[in-house]
Amino acid sequence: MQSQNKSKKIFLLYTLISIGFLIFLSVMLLTVLKSRHLPSLYTKNSSKAQRGSIISADGFHIATTKKLYKAVVNTHYIDPQKKELFVELFSIYSGISSKNIKKKLSKRKGVVVLSYNIPEKRAQYLKKLAYELRRYKVFVERKNPRTGQSTLHGLSIIESGESREYPYGNLLTPIIGYPHKLEENGYTYIKGVKGLEKRFDKALRARQNEISQGKRDVNGYIILNKESFSKPNINGLNIKLNIPVGLQIRIEKMLDAMKKQIKAKQIIIAIMNSKNGKVITMASSNRYLPKSIKRSDYPSLNSAITEYSFEPGSVIKTITFAMLLDKGLVNPYDLVNGHNGRFKIGRKVITDEHRFDWLSAENVIVHSSNIGIAQLVQKLSGVELHEGYKSFGLTKKSTNDLIYEKVGSLPSIKRLNNEIYKATSSYGYGMRANLMQLIRAYSVFNNNGRMVTPKIVSNFIDARGQIIIIEDEEQIQVIKSSTANRVKKILIKTVNEGTGRKARTDGLTIGGKTGTAHIVEKGKYVNKYNTAFLGFTNDRKNKYTMGVVVIQPKSSQFAAKTAVPVYKKAVEIMIEEGYLKPDIIK
Repeated sequence: MQSQNKSKKIFLLYTLISIGFLIFLSVMLLTVLKSRHLPSLYTKNSSKAQRGSIISADGFHIATTKKLYKAVVNTHYIDPQKKELFVELFSIYSGISSKNIKKKLSKRKGVVVLSYNIPEKRAQYLKKLAYELRRYKVFVERKNPRTGQSTLHGLSIIESGESREYPYGNLLTPIIGYPHKLEENGYTYIKGVKGLEKRFDKALRARQNEISQGKRDVNGYIILNKESFSKPNINGLNIKLNIPVGLQIRIEKMLDAMKKQIKAKQIIIAIMNSKNGKVITMASSNRYLPKSIKRSDYPSLNSAITEYSFEPGSVIKTITFAMLLDKGLVNPYDLVNGHNGRFKIGRKVITDEHRFDWLSAENVIVHSSNIGIAQLVQKLSGVELHEGYKSFGLTKKSTNDLIYEKVGSLPSIKRLNNEIYKATSSYGYGMRANLMQLIRAYSVFNNNGRMVTPKIVSNFIDARGQIIIIEDEEQIQVIKSSTANRVKKILIKTVNEGTGRKARTDGLTIGGKTGTAHIVEKGKYVNKYNTAFLGFTNDRKNKYTMGVVVIQPKSSQFAAKTAVPVYKKAVEIMIEEGYLKPDIIK
């Protein structure tokens, strides 16, 4: 009996052990099969690459990109006992007042964006703060009543986009252009709309975003080993200009003052190295702030230097005369009848401001005689005149560095066979051109008959600091070297004895031509004018082609009193900045 009871006890114990083991196996199997919300052993980080900068010739970043971050917190996870601590620390690290933070936290419960515009450096400090706040248990775990899972959400610092910055305000606008913001997957990108920002948008654009992934440590950071993977940021190319900030600022300030003095609608100027086409200044009196464009700025958004075409007036006489001289159709010392200031061609009466009986062919340019050039041009056929103007770059884009250029127009060959159209075109009426086209055309006279292409951008710089060279455009031989040098002497004489006398500067070789033209509105000439002065300024080492256009001056309709003084002041600034060294014997 006793043995039987002992057997029962052993069986019962065995049964209980077996049941317990089965329960253990079932629990283990359920644990294996059931999906669990365990922290991942792996983590992934990403960072956006940035748009490239636009850099001046003297190394200043005149357009650059700032990365922005947003700070997000979930109020349900802030320990009520430590809320005040969170507010004070976030205020210190972010620079946002504690009053504003409290206001945002009290407005809504749950996810709250404390700031959308945190700069990159401050964001790094806030990321360190987020880690410390977790360590000091400022945030507490909360259980989801539906899933039963506990989670903890702290302070998150998230890349929100990029902001285009212009540290020098309205410097070099509208040449530099302006951007628009685009949003993609919650991230704000920059896209160029006008000027250099638009023309080189593809080059400036970020190349490759940074990605890092691999096993994580207990703090959630990636363990860098053979199993980890990383792809670096490749930012957009930087663009280096030929324009220095120092010179540009001074020229712009001078234009601002002269605009008031002359009472002009706008003044524009461009200065180019005659040997290689490097543009060292492109300036306008009408500028804007790229980040805060107002309705009143709309007329200034277009770059007048390439996007404003106008009837150039008498500055074209030099080009007309050069064509005649190059073909051997005129001698500088030929006598031309001035008809005492009044000459009739067909039904059109041509007049001169100064009356001449007779003058030499070269003095037609020196004293800017409409009557003289109107007679001389008749020696050219319509085809020769049309092709001649085209060979000087009129009707063609002046530079590859800007977009939306208005290339102007010429009368047709058929019209240019007519003596009246031939006459009016010879002194710059009935055609249109922009300032940069005229600068390029006048480079011929300061470069032995070769025409250079204006070059605003010097080179690109990649993410490794390597320079990517932009090849110069091939120089075109437009007229013979001997012709160019003869015209050059005539332009120097124009400054020394003729309409450009106010441009004279001791110790420098300056030549140029004035021009005044009526403005056309609704197909009719009105009592408004544009004035211009195109020429060159040289010292022993440097050779510059320069041009000024004054749009609708009210103080005077004469270039000698408007465009020439602006040119003169620009030369003085170039001397002071070291771009020109007068050869003065002391």
